[in-house]
Amino acid sequence: MKKKFRAGLVTSALTLVASTVAVAGGAMGSGVAGASGNQVLHLDNEQGVLWACAFNPFNPSDLPYSVGLTYETLDFVNALQNAKVTPWLASSYAWSNANKTLTFTIRPGVSWSDGVPMTAADVAYTFNLLKAHPALDLNAVWSVLSSVSAPSATKVIMNFKSAAVPYFYYVADQVPIVPEHLWSKVSNPVTYSDPKPVGTGGYLMTRCTPQDIVWAANPHYWQKGMAQVKNVDMPAFLSNNTANEYLAQGSSAYGSQFIPNIKTYYVSKKAGNSYWFPPVANVSLFPNLTVPGLNDPKVRLAISYALNRSLVSKIGEYGYEPAASQTGVVSPTFSSWTSSAATAKLGAGYNPSKAVSLLESDGYKKVNGVFTKNGKALSFTLMTNGGYSDWIASTQVMQQQLAAVGIKITLLAPAANTFYADVYTGKYQLAYNAETGGPTPYYELRQMLLSANSAPVGTAAASNWERFKSPAVDTLLNQYGATTSPAVQHNIVNQLENVMVTQAPVIPVLEEVDWFEYNTTNYSNFPTAANPYAQPGLYNQPDWGYVLDQLKPKA
Repeated sequence: MKKKFRAGLVTSALTLVASTVAVAGGAMGSGVAGASGNQVLHLDNEQGVLWACAFNPFNPSDLPYSVGLTYETLDFVNALQNAKVTPWLASSYAWSNANKTLTFTIRPGVSWSDGVPMTAADVAYTFNLLKAHPALDLNAVWSVLSSVSAPSATKVIMNFKSAAVPYFYYVADQVPIVPEHLWSKVSNPVTYSDPKPVGTGGYLMTRCTPQDIVWAANPHYWQKGMAQVKNVDMPAFLSNNTANEYLAQGSSAYGSQFIPNIKTYYVSKKAGNSYWFPPVANVSLFPNLTVPGLNDPKVRLAISYALNRSLVSKIGEYGYEPAASQTGVVSPTFSSWTSSAATAKLGAGYNPSKAVSLLESDGYKKVNGVFTKNGKALSFTLMTNGGYSDWIASTQVMQQQLAAVGIKITLLAPAANTFYADVYTGKYQLAYNAETGGPTPYYELRQMLLSANSAPVGTAAASNWERFKSPAVDTLLNQYGATTSPAVQHNIVNQLENVMVTQAPVIPVLEEVDWFEYNTTNYSNFPTAANPYAQPGLYNQPDWGYVLDQLKPKA
């Protein structure tokens, strides 16, 4: 799952201020010497929380701190380079049995950070752990898998219920491998916090407090010549403003957050400051489909037509995140997947008159300026992460736009841990949040719409937070997974776009970009538009670990 970090217990801002002064090893600056004499790379990724110091790679709130950096996957699939596959823990793979069997060759000579060899048995154990505990199966891989076994120390065989080539991304890139010799002793892996993670990755977590997480390069990392940055530190920030100042003054060489007036506030402040914001997914309104009113497609479509997305982009994001399409397809990244039929049906997108006519045709009449039917007014709460100033500004614009068509919105901006807990468990009405992306639009649409990804209200759902259920849509998503025909896959995505524009189960507002700021004075080999070897945002898993493995300190 590739989305912003979510975790931790929020404490006082006073403690936070102290954390921005006393970072790892007493080091300040984007590459100054720490107590050990080694450079410390400070990561600047404001999440509105202090750290929980939990690293369970299967807990949505914990995995952003471990997957890719400490726990690795079988392969790395780059969504920015047409799903280019780079071997990781698996040295190779092969499909057989009409694309219903996938065999991985597991790389020899890899050890866990406690010195125990990593083998195919660990891989098979990991996947069967997800089968035994469905709450850990964040991408519902066992909805398509039938068995996973390790016939030898270097072979893993995965059998699927049907042809499943598109699911390679999930099993190879999105499932972190854990050590059987340790996890088999965990009494409840669902609630396990994993405070001292043992992985195969390039970095070892050496210290964690609510204010600060510190990693050191794994001296026995199996990828020789990688993980050259010796010390990595991630202080916690409760607001964009504090984090942005930390970046602008040169205290961090690698940041991932929204910065207003970035050329003036950041680029011009220090030599070597640069940024790159590739669009990767959507930031969307997630209507809780169990809430009266929001369970009506005409109401959801009215909300979509009422939104002037370009104005939300201009005011909330300084234009850095483009207006999204109700089709759910991000452009220009995936422009070739856009359905002309769905786009034609959608029309201009922003059409407040159509929003009003939809509600009137649905039996709603205005009472005191708010559309009402059977005594029930279209009045909803809309919440977002209270630590994201840009998201708050965006929801304020949407509040005004919806009021203009007779839909009353009350804004809520809880602390991040409360916000995400409520989103996961469905305890909200409208939520402004970002879903995961992938190598094609199918992956984000699958996260949004597959019923197996959701859960009853009160139970945490890894995705499909709106609780959308459609057997017909499930069939389409499963058919995509069973074909290797590009034409058939495009046709299926086109049908899913039609669902988005006729039912609006999710309402994309802006195209989510990877927020990525970097300074090249002391480090080289950052991802760039010219070399997009990974998604650069520090909240992408496993990409951020892959990036840190590639960075090179300058002499």
